[in-house]
Parts: sequence; C-alpha cells; structure tokens
Amino acid sequence: MPHLNLLDAARTALVVIDIQEAFRSAVPDFSLIASRASTAIRGFQTLDAPVMITEQYPAGLGRTAEELQLVLTDDSEVFEKTAFSSCGAAPFLKKLKKLRIGQVVLCGLETHVCVSQTAHDLLDRGFQVHVMTDCVASRFSHDRDAGLAKMQLSGVIPSSVEMAFFELMRDSTHEHFKAIQSLIK
Repeated sequence: MPHLNLLDAARTALVVIDIQEAFRSAVPDFSLIASRASTAIRGFQTLDAPVMITEQYPAGLGRTAEELQLVLTDDSEVFEKTAFSSCGAAPFLKKLKKLRIGQVVLCGLETHVCVSQTAHDLLDRGFQVHVMTDCVASRFSHDRDAGLAKMQLSGVIPSSVEMAFFELMRDSTHEHFKAIQSLIK
C-alpha cells in the first residue's frame, strides 16, 4: 500500500485553473506555465486520469490559452466561473462528485487567488490537494510565494509535473512509461 500522500492514479484528477489569454501579458513566465500545464494535461490524458479546466469570467479575460487548447480533447470539459474558487461553479462540483476521486492536483493562475481559494475549498470538502509548484504563477513573485505558503500551512501537498507523473505510474514497467518519459525530456 503506497503512502497516503502519494498520488493514486485510480483516484486522482488534474484541475487546470484559469490559464487564460488576458494573463499572457500580465504574468511573468506565462508561456512557461502554459507549456508546463500543456505537458501536465497530456500526461494525465495519457494516464487516463480526468482533466478539468476552469476559466475565470472568459467574457472579460478571454478563453483558455492556445497552448492548452491545442492538447485538449473533444471530451474535455471547461468550466466557466465568476467565483475565484473553482468550487464556486456548481457544474465543477457536480463533475468532481461524479468522478468519485479523493485527490486533486492543481495548477494554474493566479497562485494567491484562484488556485489558493480552490485548494482551500477542496480541502474543506475532504479532498487531498496537491499543487504543482512548477506550474503556478501570479503577477508578482511575493503573491505566488504567499499563496504557496498559505496552501502548505493548510495541508496542501507540494508537487511538480514530473513528480505527479511518476507517482501516478509508480513503476518503470508502467504501460505508459515511455510516453510519459518522452513528454518530460
């Protein structure tokens, strides 16, 4: 039995929060974060783990960044929201309940607002929450740092894209090991 803080592929979903076009010019390293999120999406898809995408007020902030849209499948669900927490969108919560998962891996924007509030609301609902620290950002580094620190103090488990992949596979004999390895090289 693996340690309870390791990801379990049978009960884990990826939530990509608000990586939208309006943030491209406002968030340093936006392209890098979008690229990492794209890699995370492709890896979770390869491992047959659910992927959920949120968009904060897309009428004003634009749609999900092109880098992510290029890797989404036809059955990918995008949840529009006005609340900062993804849990403020009823369809998002309904989908989480339907998935019957216990672990959620987060990435996205902005770390100290939407990512943090989503993480806290998911913890409050009994989910174990992991945040890919190499795949979150804020306009200012001090806000990113504060968001990560607050989440960790509340019980969110720090992770990374590569760490999540290897925890989900657990063994180099995993049927998708070579495909995942090619994503991170």
